[in-house]
Amino acid sequence: MIRKLARTILRELNHPDKEIGILFVDDRQIRDLNQKYLKRDHPTNVISFPMAQGKFPEINPQLLGDVVISVETARREAQESGLSLEEEIAFLLIHGILHLMGYDHTRGNRGRMAVVQEGLFNRLRPIRGTKPKGTLS
Repeated sequence: MIRKLARTILRELNHPDKEIGILFVDDRQIRDLNQKYLKRDHPTNVISFPMAQGKFPEINPQLLGDVVISVETARREAQESGLSLEEEIAFLLIHGILHLMGYDHTRGNRGRMAVVQEGLFNRLRPIRGTKPKGTLS
C-alpha cells in the first residue's frame, strides 16, 4: 500500500520517475534524528532528508531523498484529528515528499504548501475509496 501511495503522490506531482526512501520509526528514533540533524530535542511526526538540494545532487538525479515517519506520533495525531492511522500516514507522506521537492512552510511559504498538500490529500481520496471529506480510506 505504501509503495503504491508513494508512486501515486509522485505521479500527481508530475515526477513519476523520481525515487524516494521511506522509513517508519518510533518516537525515540525520530527524536534522535530530530536532535542530530535539526537540533530539536523532541519527537516529531515526519522528517525529510532531500538529496536533490544537497551538495551532490548530480550523483543520482532521480533520487529525491528520504522521508522518515514516526508511527507513534502519527497514531496520536490520527486519534486527535479523527483520521485513521492509514490516512494520517498518507498525509505525512505527502508532507514529507513536498519537502523533498523543495516546498517549505517555515520560510513564509506555509500557505502554498498547505494548499498543495490538502489538494493532493483530497485528490487521492477516490483512489482509496470514497468516505467523508478529508479521508483516504
